[in-house]
Amino acid sequence: MTERRTRPGAGRARNGNEGGHEGSARRRGSGPTVARLAALRVLERVERARAYADIALHHTLAQSNMAGADRRLTTDLVYGTLRWRGRIDFILAGALARKLDTLEPLVLTTLRMGAYQIHFSDRIPDTAAVDEAVRCVRALGAERATGLVNATLRRIARERETVVFPGWADDPLGHLEHALSVPRWIAERWFADYGEAAPELAKANNRPPPHTIRVNPQRNSPDELLARIRADFPDARPCTLASRGIVLGRSGDAGRDPLFRDGHYTVQDEASQTVVDLLGVEPHHRVLDVCAAPGTKTTAIAEQLSELGSVLALDRHAGRLGLVAQAARRLGLRGVSTLARDSTLSLEDLPGAAGESAPTQGARFHRVLVDAPCSGLGALRRNPDARWRVRPVDPAKLGTVQLTLLERAAQVVSPGGSLVYSTCTVLSEENEDVVEGFLDAHPDFRLLAPEFLPPALAPVLDEKGFMRCYPHINDSDGFFAARLERKN
Repeated sequence: MTERRTRPGAGRARNGNEGGHEGSARRRGSGPTVARLAALRVLERVERARAYADIALHHTLAQSNMAGADRRLTTDLVYGTLRWRGRIDFILAGALARKLDTLEPLVLTTLRMGAYQIHFSDRIPDTAAVDEAVRCVRALGAERATGLVNATLRRIARERETVVFPGWADDPLGHLEHALSVPRWIAERWFADYGEAAPELAKANNRPPPHTIRVNPQRNSPDELLARIRADFPDARPCTLASRGIVLGRSGDAGRDPLFRDGHYTVQDEASQTVVDLLGVEPHHRVLDVCAAPGTKTTAIAEQLSELGSVLALDRHAGRLGLVAQAARRLGLRGVSTLARDSTLSLEDLPGAAGESAPTQGARFHRVLVDAPCSGLGALRRNPDARWRVRPVDPAKLGTVQLTLLERAAQVVSPGGSLVYSTCTVLSEENEDVVEGFLDAHPDFRLLAPEFLPPALAPVLDEKGFMRCYPHINDSDGFFAARLERKN
């Protein structure tokens, strides 16, 4: 079975004004709108220099004086084009007489952004999408490509309703790749691992995530903050899994709210919050976070300690540790210290164990968190460029680094203490394979079974005790975590 139509939604405005979506974005004269030109430049940096889209976009918006509507349009064009690039490339391949990899990168990026507007924007007429794409390539010095861009996008607009995609029943991998914008190697992995659920996982990763926050208990209780914040976020509700989480909905900007600036909450995905719940921090604990920056989980740990313990945050990049200290200050937290350290090297000389009686060298911390660097393929809703950045060989390479981090962290866990390993990916070689490899080599540790873990997390724990969250099931990022206990 094949799939027709390319538009996920309905209610498109094809003629007349573009409504409020453009706002004050248009310049006078023949230049493109500021928002589109900014988006194209971000996409160019992502494509040419492998820049991270979120960082490039943040820098661009910070340097601009665009109005709110224009900033939203720029953001939508960047993330939407990256999110749907696989589907868009299928459309472009059908509209061009040449292969996509023979096009100049600037021209291909412009065509992708134009096709995204034609197929996915409810408020931009086709004529505006085509005209602005031509203006963009002209403004960036590619006058020779204006004819190609104009003709290709006009054809795409004409044939919008007749595009036929591979269907799930007849060609599941083609469906994932071309209809749902999943790179072929990831499509193969998801099809093998998730079977009939793979399309739902892909669809969920193509939807923007909800805004979720973590309540700072030193400022207010979850109920108190929920009552205060509903004026600006009427859809706000408590999280299902995270003990101090609130889902705000999919609109608004939680990071610009005065309550955020005053330290009442932290913006954090629900699955990320559950990792700290799994850690089981208690007052008077000494806690180590070995890959801490930018400090989201470090500060969550400090909030749970309530000044009756300490947390040491490590990161190999000294500059990024400033983000940890900044977050702690905003939240009014004490007991947080930072140290620039490469945690793939021995941690047995870390400070903070004076006077402890321990039978093993370096057994110093009651709780240790290894939120390991990973492929990020569980957070594609937030970072859609990751699907095009990560290579098939990367997960296995990352698994080697992750196992080293886990082994170094194990050196400094007190007898009876716990070590939590977590990632924001859904691939086994970065998750259970790492944990099982570690346990095979370290009989002094055991994986805690579900009955010894927080009952609130039962819905996302398997029979072994592995915690897994998924965007298509939990409406959260894809996360994996396991709590390991050092035997007495």
